[in-house]
Order: sequence, then structure tokens, then C-alpha cells
Amino acid sequence: MVKSFIQQSNNFKAITAMILAVFCVTIMSVQAKLIGIEYHAAQITFARAIVVLIFLLPLIYKLGGFNFLKTNKPILHFFRGLAGLTGNIMFFLAFQRLPVADVTVISQAVPIFSSILAIFLLKEIIGWRRWLAIFIGFVGVIIAINPSGQIAVASIYALGGTIMWSTTIIFLRLLGSTEHPVKTVFYFMLVSFIITSFFQPFLWKQPTLEVILLFIGIGLAAFLTQLLMTYALQKAPASIVSPFNYTGIIWAIIFDYLIWNSHPVFTTILGGIIITISGIYIFRREAKFKKIR
Repeated sequence: MVKSFIQQSNNFKAITAMILAVFCVTIMSVQAKLIGIEYHAAQITFARAIVVLIFLLPLIYKLGGFNFLKTNKPILHFFRGLAGLTGNIMFFLAFQRLPVADVTVISQAVPIFSSILAIFLLKEIIGWRRWLAIFIGFVGVIIAINPSGQIAVASIYALGGTIMWSTTIIFLRLLGSTEHPVKTVFYFMLVSFIITSFFQPFLWKQPTLEVILLFIGIGLAAFLTQLLMTYALQKAPASIVSPFNYTGIIWAIIFDYLIWNSHPVFTTILGGIIITISGIYIFRREAKFKKIR
């Protein structure tokens, strides 16, 4: 009975942490949109990497400094960082041009794409039920990105960002068994910083004080997101906390309305519902499959 109570308490803490993490992701997205298209997405990504690295330094020092950062998987860290960097830039490009809710709905298709990638990269076996859920999820994506019959370029950015983040999920599965989450985030941000730094001489625009504060806010939101998600996954299985990632759609709709007085169109909502249902089903089936194994 005591064990059951403790588990329920841990599940509640984990769910709360995941909801807060998703809220932080939405805050980061809103700030990227507030910065506007005057600043290139690669500059925003560069600034974010610097801020997150600064916040990470005390944690890394506490965990052992340079000894903590030693790794036997530098190639995996590099490609995880490259995929995450590309996804970030694409998402920032999309958020600058579309309502936050539209991009958030498309981004919820991550488990759909990661399931497909797992077949080829992790040799996972997917049954007909998950294939059906993947197909239905694709229908939801099509509805969400093509409400008027003409797919906007910004929607392609959002879809590309979703695919790249699905790829990072595969790399995280390969890294997760041996690499500490803080180490993984550090190398992700280090790769982001190094690669985007090469482009700054060509696209850098001197930020105003307001934009500098937004840069810091984006970095802080990203840092808190990583901490909260790590805590959530430590306290409860992914199958319990991952479905709460879809609360991001609610946060996005609220901020779109409060700041830009923007309402999602019916097709965006419909596509979001379909993607959410299929995604949650995929999470549940994966959890059941792992339990059987």
C-alpha cells in the first residue's frame, strides 16, 4: 500500500513536471515569434546555445567537471546535435511565420515519425495496430498543414523540424543507456554553438535590449525544459508522462489568442485531435510491447 502511494506520488510529480516542461517549450516558441523575422533563426539558435551552456556550467562542475564530460560516443553526440540544431532552426523559421498553435500541432507528430525511423535505424518491429495509428496520424498531419489546399512554406519548415526532432529521439535512445542527460544536452548545445557560429559574420544583426532579453528568455526556457523533462522521466515511465506533451497545443492556443488575437482554424484543431489520438496510442502500444519483452 505504501509502495503504491509512493508510485502514485511519483507519477503526479512526473506529470506535473512534464506539463511545466511543455509550458516552457511554448514560452520559448512565443519568444521566438516575438523576436520576428528581422533576426535569422540561426542567430536565435546561436544565442540560445550560449545561454543554455552558461546555465549548464554550474551543473557540470557539480557533476565532476571535465571528467564528467568524457564520452565514448562522440560521433553519436555530434549527429544528435546536428539533427537537433537543424530541427531548432526549422522550428524557429516556422514560429516566426505561423501561429504558434499551427506549428505546435504539426510538431506533435514526432512519435509518428520516430516510430517509422525506429524500423530502419533500430530494427524495431511494428505491428499492424501501430501501422494503422501511424497512417491515421499522417492523415492528421496532412489536414493540419494543408487547410486551404496550398501548403505554406512555413508549414514545410514545421514538418521538417518535426522529422529532425524525430531523428533526435532515435539518437537519444542510442545514447540514453550510458550517457547522462546533462552531458547529452551539453554536447547538443556545443554542436549548435560551434556550427551556427560560422554563419554569424554573414547574418548577425545587432540585437536591441528587448531582443537580448528575449534571447536570454529563450535560453532559460530551453534549460528549464531539459531539467523538467529529465525529472519527469526519472520519476515515471515515458508511457505515463509522454502523452502530456500534447498539452502544448492548449498552451499555444492560449498564447496565440492573448498576444496576437489569433484563433486556430477548424482544420488545425481537427488535425491536432487526430495527431494527438494516434500519438497517444503509439505511446501506449510501445509501452505494452516493451513490457511484454
